[in-house]
Amino acid sequence: MYCPFCRHPDSRVIDSRTSDDGLSIRRRRQCPECGRRFSTTETATLAVTKRNGVVELFSREKIVSGVRKACQGRPVTDSDLAVLAQKVEETIRSTGASQIEANDIGLAILAPLRELDEVAYLRFASVYQAFESLDDFEAAIAQLRKEHGRKPALPVD
Repeated sequence: MYCPFCRHPDSRVIDSRTSDDGLSIRRRRQCPECGRRFSTTETATLAVTKRNGVVELFSREKIVSGVRKACQGRPVTDSDLAVLAQKVEETIRSTGASQIEANDIGLAILAPLRELDEVAYLRFASVYQAFESLDDFEAAIAQLRKEHGRKPALPVD
């Protein structure tokens, strides 16, 4: 780490503390050349490879904005979406990978969204999994009913 004051190519760590959210470490450093102190913040980066091959940094905000569209008109709050995004990030980071495919993020969203709101889950899944017919919706609904132990709805004539 270069000293921001004298550009000396080395510094020593005096103190390290984990941030309040636990996602970064704040380090207090001192330059051996000029003796001045400065702080740095260290975070683990997570890169996302999009379908077109572009790589960008992971963003909880993108998860929230994508899921918010599926939750329109549903009883889901902004804090619910923030918790969902946190769960997704924790799931992804637990894999230990520093780079992940965008498709894997979508898969990681499905389970916590299903717990949050089943209608929003169906909306998100219909786009994410490219439902092409009513049969796709019926299969997804049948799976949800099976998981909840509900009987199928009576056929409508």
